[in-house]
Amino acid sequence: MTRVITYGTFDLLHKGHVRLLKRAKALGDHLTVCVSTDEFNAIKGKKAYTSFEDRKYILEAIKYVDEVIPEENWDQKINDVKEHNIDIFVMGDDWKGQFDFLSDYCKVVYLPRTEGISTTKIKRDLGLAEYKKD
Repeated sequence: MTRVITYGTFDLLHKGHVRLLKRAKALGDHLTVCVSTDEFNAIKGKKAYTSFEDRKYILEAIKYVDEVIPEENWDQKINDVKEHNIDIFVMGDDWKGQFDFLSDYCKVVYLPRTEGISTTKIKRDLGLAEYKKD
C-alpha cells in the first residue's frame, strides 16, 4: 500500500483544495491529511474562518481523504512520516523546495496550484482583511 500525506489549513474549502486532495490520492492508496489546529495557526500568525473541528469534519467527508490528523507544530512532519509509514509527501508548488528535507524519509512531490482560486483570494473578495495569507 502506498501512503500519501499532505498538510494545510484548508479554510474556506474550495475547488483548489479538492483538486489537490484528488491528485494527492491518485499518487497512492491511502491519503492522510494533516490540518493545522487553531492554536498552531495562531503561532503562525494566521486565523482560519472555520474552526479546526469543522475543517476536520469537512475533510473527513471528502471521498479522497482516508484519515485526518492535527498539525500542532512546525517540527512534526518527520515524525508524522515515520509514524504513519508515509511513502509520498505532497504540497502545492507554492511551497516548492521548502520540504525537500523530507526526501530522506519519503518521496516529496509539489503539485501545481489551481489557477484563479485560493483562500486568500476568497477572503480578500469577501473583505476579510484581518485574515492573513494562506
